[in-house]
Amino acid sequence: MSNARLPSFKFLIGFEAAARLGNYSRAADELFISQSAVSHQIAQLEQQVGQPLFRRRGRGVELTVAGRLLLDSVSKSLEQIRNGLNRIETYMDDNLVTLVCPAPVASGWLQPRVERLLQAYPALCPIISIDETARYIDELDVDIAITREPLRQQGVFEVPLLVDELVAVCVPGLAERADTGLLCLEGDLTSDRVGPFIRAHFAHLRKVAIYDDPRLLLDAALRSRGIALVSSLLADDALRNGSLQHLAASPRLSLGTVWISRTDGPSRLPLVRNVFDSLLHFSQTDAPVMSHID
Repeated sequence: MSNARLPSFKFLIGFEAAARLGNYSRAADELFISQSAVSHQIAQLEQQVGQPLFRRRGRGVELTVAGRLLLDSVSKSLEQIRNGLNRIETYMDDNLVTLVCPAPVASGWLQPRVERLLQAYPALCPIISIDETARYIDELDVDIAITREPLRQQGVFEVPLLVDELVAVCVPGLAERADTGLLCLEGDLTSDRVGPFIRAHFAHLRKVAIYDDPRLLLDAALRSRGIALVSSLLADDALRNGSLQHLAASPRLSLGTVWISRTDGPSRLPLVRNVFDSLLHFSQTDAPVMSHID
């Protein structure tokens, strides 16, 4: 078989449908052809591979060992083709802009500004992903990336977007209560940098809850469960609308700069550059949140 020509794609489509559905008739209905056509395609495929691929079972069929081996390869290949077609469809849509962003920044800073983007560009359909493993900038998968570190990729234009800090926040009035405790992230407690900061400045507060997801931490703060140590970008929207307030007397810890990136030179679509420029403009013009608890 290694030196033989590849089977007809039509034969492989019929084989995959029959294997998945366990019945030639159902495969024929799905493919809008006759049952005899499916039988003929599979017979020709079996002749070409030199192995029986199905055996009769009741009113249907089941795969032989050779059939199972072939199905594994065919299914993976068809899935890759479908994914490729979907990517082409996405790429050709002039209104889709794919943006990858860390979950805390996406939830607290980006999401509240999406409506402003849509007002400026009514046709825009943003694809917002928090899958940071897919942040490689290219012309197929990612148009814009917001990252904690510069990507330093060839052919990528990147600039600082925001400055983040670890801040202490709680709902108005909670800080005055004697029984108020501390909410924090497990990763912060064990961090070589953040851990000593917490122990130095917040050791007097009893820990009431520890989370492994910053969004759950923010939710707990909004539910009045305690004083939370959170990213200022994650808490940005809640601070702006007054749901949370800073503890003015509490120190802050720098969490570094957040960067925004796109392809250098002309973008895939003018809309990509427009969205990039708008996000950069938001970061430069939105006034810092100044609400405090004394």
